[in-house]
Amino acid sequence: MRPLHSFLAIAVAVLWGVNFVVIDIGLEHFPPLLFAALRFTLVAVPAVFLIPRPAIPVRWIVVVGLFQWAGQFGLLFTAMYLGLPAGLSSLVLQAQVIFTVAVAAVVLGERPGRRRLAGIVVASAGIAVIAVGRGAQVPLWPLLLALGAAASWGVANVCVRRAGAPGGLGLLVWSSLVPPLPLLGLSALFEGPDRIRGAFSSFAPGSVAALAYVVVLSTFVGFGIWNALLRRYPASAVAPFTLLVPIIGMATAGVWLGERPGAGELLGGAIVLTGLAVLAVRPSARRAAASLGTPEGPPPGGALRGAGAG
Repeated sequence: MRPLHSFLAIAVAVLWGVNFVVIDIGLEHFPPLLFAALRFTLVAVPAVFLIPRPAIPVRWIVVVGLFQWAGQFGLLFTAMYLGLPAGLSSLVLQAQVIFTVAVAAVVLGERPGRRRLAGIVVASAGIAVIAVGRGAQVPLWPLLLALGAAASWGVANVCVRRAGAPGGLGLLVWSSLVPPLPLLGLSALFEGPDRIRGAFSSFAPGSVAALAYVVVLSTFVGFGIWNALLRRYPASAVAPFTLLVPIIGMATAGVWLGERPGAGELLGGAIVLTGLAVLAVRPSARRAAASLGTPEGPPPGGALRGAGAG
């Protein structure tokens, strides 16, 4: 990836790392499925009236809406509400890297090179070290729900790349029309009308601010850039940058929520950063061209245009 695009991917990881503490704050007031439904209602409306629908088949908009939004965040919010700590949630969700690379290999025929595969293995080993230190006392169901969220995100990453939408923001907004009704229906079924009414009958400034963060920064800015990067690069090149998210998420949870990392978590974080360093190091253009048997030059398709712009 080009340096600017690598910087954008890291910036998204920072936004998403902080996001787990923000979600924890929001869940103090909103039940999880309602919180997710509100998030994507506010993403879609009124933006859907201002941003053209991406020129892709409607089925891809629906699939992305179901997997990237309803599946990922309905499961993640519920897992956190049931007791999965914010820091550990930021870690478990990064299993999406493994799902993304596996699904991209099967569906898109994207084969990660040895260097990239080595970086993913090292970083994933770091996540495993952190999980050993954090996950022993966590109930099974929240962990399984978070892994389901990771799988949903991995499928969505490949769908976004396969759809090839010309603008990241257009796909983000229009696919956000898909999850509100299913999530509201599930909220009414599992969380009940009384809890929904209770969430709207009182005003909680912290939770409202949390909702604003997940709508504007996490979704519009974060996923707008993310989807644009997925259009430009192989999914296996973009997804590993989210391995930074648990480092930032656990650090933020430590500062704000008092979740203190142990020696195992610090060691695992160092291993994750080592794996990311392997992923981030680019071979020289001349060496890369020689290995491919092609002349030097920029990759096809030009630079990423308007990251996050529809």
